[in-house]
Amino acid sequence: MATIDGRPAQYGVTLKQLRELMESRGQEGIDRIQREFGSTLEITKKLYSSPTNGLSGNASDLEHRRQTFGSNVIPPKPPKTFLMLVWEALQDVTLIILQVAAVVSLGLSFYRPPEDKKAAPEVGFHDEGEEEAGWIEGVAILISVAVVVFVTAFNDYTKEKQFRGLQSRIEGEHKFAVIRGGEVQQIGVGDIVVGDICQIKYGDLLPTDGILIQSNDLKIDESSLTGESDHVKKGVDSDPMVLSGTHVMEGSGKMLVTAVGVNSQAGIIFTLLGAAADEEEVEAKKRKREAKKQRKKHKKGDSGEELIDADPTKPGDGEAAAVTGNSHHVTANSANADGDVRNNKHAKEEEEEDEEVARRSGGGGQDKSVLQAKLTKLAIQIGYAGSFIAVLTVVILIVRFCVQTFVVEGKPWSPFYANHFVKFFIIGVTVLVVAVPEGLPLAVTLSLAYSVKKMMKDNNLVRHLDACETMGNATAICSDKTGTLTTNRMTVVQSYICSEDHKTTPKYESLPHHVAELLIHAISINSAYTSRVLPGDNPGDLPKQVGNKTECSLLGFVLDLGKSYQAIRDEVSEESFHRVYTFNSARKSMSTVIPRDGGYRIFTKGASEIVMKKCSFIHGKDGRLESFSKSMQDRLVREVIEPMACNGLRTISVAYRDFVRGKAEINQVHFESEPNWDDEDNIISNLTCLCVLGIEDPVRPEVPDAIHKCQRAGITVRMVTGDNINTARSIASKCGILKPGDNSLILEGKEFNRRIRDASGKIQQHLMDKVWMNLRVLARSSPTDKYTLVKGIIESKRSANREVVAVTGDGTNDGPALKMADVGFAMGIAGTDVAKEASDIILTDDNFTSIVKAVMWGRNVYDSIAKFLQFQLTVNVVAVVVAFVGACAINDSPLKAVQMLWVNLIMDTLASLALATEAPTPDLLLRKPYGRTKPLISRTMMKNILGQAVYMILVIFVLLFYGDKLLDIDSGRYADIRDPPSQHFTIIFNTFVMMTLFNEINARKIHGQRNVFQGFFSNPIFYSIWLSTLASQIVIVQFGGRAFSTAALTLELWLWCVLFGSVVLLWGQVVTSIPTKTLPKNIFSWGSGEPQTDPIADFNTEDKLDSDGKDSKRTGQILWIRGLTRLQTQLRVIRAFKSTLEDLEERRSCHSLHSLHSMRNSRSQQGNRPMSDISYIDEDSTKSPSPNSDKRCGSCNSAVRLVTPIEESSPTTAETAPLVPPGSPQGGPAAAAIQQLGHHRPHTHANTQNSSS
Repeated sequence: MATIDGRPAQYGVTLKQLRELMESRGQEGIDRIQREFGSTLEITKKLYSSPTNGLSGNASDLEHRRQTFGSNVIPPKPPKTFLMLVWEALQDVTLIILQVAAVVSLGLSFYRPPEDKKAAPEVGFHDEGEEEAGWIEGVAILISVAVVVFVTAFNDYTKEKQFRGLQSRIEGEHKFAVIRGGEVQQIGVGDIVVGDICQIKYGDLLPTDGILIQSNDLKIDESSLTGESDHVKKGVDSDPMVLSGTHVMEGSGKMLVTAVGVNSQAGIIFTLLGAAADEEEVEAKKRKREAKKQRKKHKKGDSGEELIDADPTKPGDGEAAAVTGNSHHVTANSANADGDVRNNKHAKEEEEEDEEVARRSGGGGQDKSVLQAKLTKLAIQIGYAGSFIAVLTVVILIVRFCVQTFVVEGKPWSPFYANHFVKFFIIGVTVLVVAVPEGLPLAVTLSLAYSVKKMMKDNNLVRHLDACETMGNATAICSDKTGTLTTNRMTVVQSYICSEDHKTTPKYESLPHHVAELLIHAISINSAYTSRVLPGDNPGDLPKQVGNKTECSLLGFVLDLGKSYQAIRDEVSEESFHRVYTFNSARKSMSTVIPRDGGYRIFTKGASEIVMKKCSFIHGKDGRLESFSKSMQDRLVREVIEPMACNGLRTISVAYRDFVRGKAEINQVHFESEPNWDDEDNIISNLTCLCVLGIEDPVRPEVPDAIHKCQRAGITVRMVTGDNINTARSIASKCGILKPGDNSLILEGKEFNRRIRDASGKIQQHLMDKVWMNLRVLARSSPTDKYTLVKGIIESKRSANREVVAVTGDGTNDGPALKMADVGFAMGIAGTDVAKEASDIILTDDNFTSIVKAVMWGRNVYDSIAKFLQFQLTVNVVAVVVAFVGACAINDSPLKAVQMLWVNLIMDTLASLALATEAPTPDLLLRKPYGRTKPLISRTMMKNILGQAVYMILVIFVLLFYGDKLLDIDSGRYADIRDPPSQHFTIIFNTFVMMTLFNEINARKIHGQRNVFQGFFSNPIFYSIWLSTLASQIVIVQFGGRAFSTAALTLELWLWCVLFGSVVLLWGQVVTSIPTKTLPKNIFSWGSGEPQTDPIADFNTEDKLDSDGKDSKRTGQILWIRGLTRLQTQLRVIRAFKSTLEDLEERRSCHSLHSLHSMRNSRSQQGNRPMSDISYIDEDSTKSPSPNSDKRCGSCNSAVRLVTPIEESSPTTAETAPLVPPGSPQGGPAAAAIQQLGHHRPHTHANTQNSSS
């Protein structure tokens, strides 16, 4: 018989049996285990594993298990090929218009209509090439478009590779505790195999399915699979089945792994949803085609107005509305999380309701990042201006030409004139193209991608790209104390035992024997067995603390007493525990019940003032038992606990209680029948206090300086901790959060709640505004208090520019606050999986200084984009004005279409790369944050833009009208249409490019600094791009010929061009000297605050309907916005590649499994997503949940998207319906999920500010 690692190769249980077993729940599962296998222990034996020692860890054994039962990975979808990315880049509408215009121009250049000699046009309107070379311009435009497309596709392709690397880094971060060879090991979740014994604890996200073999007070949130938001109690005898993708909310335990990867419950759903989503996509395309046909019919029937009846009661049309991207939500017969059905509500009402909710949620910044909101607003402002001028240019050119030719000269129409109209149209489109800052999306993407890569070196693992620029605007940081401000290396430095205060660890012999024995048993047994103190790696190193740091300090105290906690644990195994009340934020204590001599003993430890209140006895001098009266408690608090806390020590009390069947002592309880262990208040009372221990967690040495930097940068740091108010005050003073005489508020959670609630107990914003402004320390706070504080600060309108709040958290219960915050930081070391999942950035070193680095990088991103805007808009203003005035004055544009494309597309791309890669400097931390509503283009920037534009326009017009005389060359104005390109117009083009190039150096500073060369050579990317652009320009001018409408220039003319260009630097100094404060605010600042509505979300690629269904005529805006969509497209690529396995292992909820799939298909279904939404697929739509909303799983945003009615209290806009509603059909969650899937169609969720696409 074949053997592997000394055991038979054939397992006693098959993959199919295990899969079927995991479909059962509760009592049914227990019955099935007993009926088919005898017991869980038998299954363990059949899998050749051991409950105490686990697997051997032998490589051949593990490999054999992977081959038999599968490995714990779900294969990602293959990445998009380069050609697919090219095709997607071609979808940009501005590019499509240019291509069409180029093709028409190309066609007309070969078209030779029979000319009537009399009707031949007079010489002189256009000089864009002779008739024989008329094709050159069309081809040049097509080539320019091709360059842009390939650059975009290449960027997307490189980002895909970069984010696959990021994704594997995030996967590597997710470790899990398993027992192999009798030792607890942390291994990557991908390495877990069937038969492993896993230790599970509070805050874990389960990576596999399994059966419990031991559990303590275990509660699991299964909402991601079942939709039930209540936590499910799990136990070996009640419900031993635990499933992948679910969260451990309380307790601990050990499980036997029975299914991994695609065979686990989440994996089954993923596989089925993957298949379903492919079918969905085919269906959606079919419906799209039908909807198009419908619209054509409607168009013929109506007087040119498109009207789609989106009445949800008509299924066919409702679907059409959903597909065509009408901004109403069509939610026909869709049951939501609360079992409501919202099938007859009129679409308009739903929209109003959503707007109401968006208003009520106070614009917490979760719908869009701060920068994105400002860019959107700016987009709309520029969009109107640009399209207006473009249309005006075309109209003036056409009217002038028609009047001149057909009225003044009285010539008849000839098809030959079509050429002129196409030329005019091309000039108009080119003006529009120039008005759209094409490079802006690229600048944003490059800047973010570059920063994210660099931030990893600074211990910031960015999960959501936009978090890093939002961080630059942060005005407040609510930080945890333990581990973030302190080292999280705890040691017991003071103890109060038997009425004696010990400033150092006492000798074991000096303590009364029975008290010392009780004490070491109480600490060793009543702490998680996963917490251990191990010897350091090298001799002389400090011992390593593994697990909960507070428990490690207590175990260290036992070791310092000269005793071994492990010996006691070996004596009393976890399996023998009768009951465990695990630590949580409500209890602030932990208790363990163990059987003893026919009775029970309870050990309790926890926050000293909490445990003290439950004590009735205490061991006094020489270990004598004394009753512990209220006055004694007060004295102990006053004389022992408060002095410890004032020294920054965390105080922990240890106590016990005995239940006996025989005669009871004074501090024991006699019982006949089994006590009611569920009556916790009764059980954990009348305890006997053993000691009070003072634990020191020193402040990290670098934190005070980091906090000082934050304060200097205008960021308020607040400490939110569960610790005692005196401990919190002491640590806050050491960190520099509290300063003498600055009238700061220090509140406990209870007092905080009393101050912010009205008589009926409701939180009132005006009361909150009185508290948060001065609040610096919130002690003894619950996670709900933290959430309330963050929400209150974000929604407050007290400060001029609205607060942007960052929050740090490590516990499962910090989830809501992390989600609510503008930027959530989770701790990479101490953080639970749930906290990491709710966060935007993971601090891989748990250190506050890394947050300061994130602020620096965030400000750098914001500044990089502002620099680019300053540069870009100067070019745009000049090009648009020159084209427009040229059209009016000489019926021609001095800058030709191809030249403008070179300036616009190539230089934009290169400039965005050059300006987006500037490294951050410490100076960034010397200015105040911008806040939420400050304009993106400040008055200083607007002054620079307009100042430089005035100079450039002046130079170009002087050259245009007088250049031929000044430079002694032939005039290019009114040249014969058959003339070759003139030197005159080449000089205008070349001078414009030179001025632009030198202005790029000016654009490096946006806060009015005079030295624009500072740090110039520290950025090789910048100067190499600058020089290569200059070289390209020389080649274009000297050898561009007809393609670029240029004529070669002499050295003298080149020197004139460079001179005009370099004066820009001197002129910059003049502009800087103009005092900014004298400029009017509203005219000189653009792009402030969040847009009131989301106009971009209304425009989908398929159709353009405004809210009442009519054809909206906002073409210019749409066109501008198409330029902005480049940004979404690029970030969407990033999302797609970032999420694959990260989502499986960090989220594992079937919602995210599906949304992940839909995300990968989303680029092909752009019609179904709001155009301006750069928020991430793996962000919930509920990024501002109610305090208990972390019970919900992530939004599944394609096939199971429901819009639910909103409760008054909830700040969320739309919650997601569970895949399986309460009372779901049997057959396991996977089957039910797929059953459910069939009932829903994808819906758009546009036109609300909180749309999270």
